[in-house]
Amino acid sequence: MAFDANFLSTAIQPPKLKQADDAFQLDGSEIIDYTHFSLALSSQTKFAIWVAWNIDGMNLKRIPRKGSSFFEDSRIPSESQAGNRLYKSNPLDRGHLARRVDLNWGDYAEAKKANSDSFVFTNIAPQMDSFNQSGKGGVWGELENSLYDQTEMDRSRVSIIGGCIFHEDDREYRGYKIPTEFYKTVLYEESGVLKTKSFILSQDLSRLSFLDLEAFKTYEVAPSEIEAKCNFTFDDAIHKANEFDLNSFIQTERKPLLKPSELNW
Repeated sequence: MAFDANFLSTAIQPPKLKQADDAFQLDGSEIIDYTHFSLALSSQTKFAIWVAWNIDGMNLKRIPRKGSSFFEDSRIPSESQAGNRLYKSNPLDRGHLARRVDLNWGDYAEAKKANSDSFVFTNIAPQMDSFNQSGKGGVWGELENSLYDQTEMDRSRVSIIGGCIFHEDDREYRGYKIPTEFYKTVLYEESGVLKTKSFILSQDLSRLSFLDLEAFKTYEVAPSEIEAKCNFTFDDAIHKANEFDLNSFIQTERKPLLKPSELNW
């Protein structure tokens, strides 16, 4: 099963693209399905515009990463996806958008298939190896774990929508724009009430050569900020459930989240 809009008791539809012609069409649909996640692929950038996935926290399985290989989706022409040619012989890592461990739930066969599907290049985006491999993900890498640690979610179920954010001045490498920001919107329920949190990871490429944690900063944002940057609209239910006040940052400098304990779920 792919991303399930009815996974939570509140139905959440995937984002609606404002420029549908930018999305790669597979069998007449802009939505491409995999095990436990779905995505829309940009024909321009060759990366996912959004990835939506479900996490069943009570049925997670421990599936080893060993033996898993990155692969191109055979349903999509090679020139329409950013494959290994981008990542070969350089410090760019193949970073999962939908986390591998998030997807590994269900019976063992289902979890194993989800684990394999997570390595498809349409679910991958370039991240510097200093961020992806050495724990420099900081708060960003702990979002899901922090949620489970701090809240009592209904049925331990979570839905997440995430992806890349591109800008006109992003640097190009081997014919691809390298994203300077990533986003995640996390959806869960407590006592039947939908709650959402949205975050942006800012990747300062000018500092990456210093291997400095300061190159990667996570901010809580309003869903509307992600919409404006990604040219899509979230389901109205996401806006109604989000309590973040964008106006609070108009007069003061926005401060990054420095540790998981600063996350107020």
